[in-house]
Amino acid sequence: MQRKLSELGFGDTGVVAGIKKSRHDLNCMGVRVGKKLKMITKQPIKGPVVVLIGEAEVAMGLELAEEVMIDVSEPV
Repeated sequence: MQRKLSELGFGDTGVVAGIKKSRHDLNCMGVRVGKKLKMITKQPIKGPVVVLIGEAEVAMGLELAEEVMIDVSEPV
């Protein structure tokens, strides 16, 4: 099952399955198709989301997180 990164809850994990647009910006942050990640925090009211990719914490705006599709079918 795939969900938008912006829809994940605290502690949810998954694998990046696709990026709708702005691929360059996300690649520069380490967000690439096939990478495992874990949701660290999501601020309320259109605040940023913070995910853990490997050992790096990556923060991005909610609009950018809407463009990232995560496969949450299997535990990471």
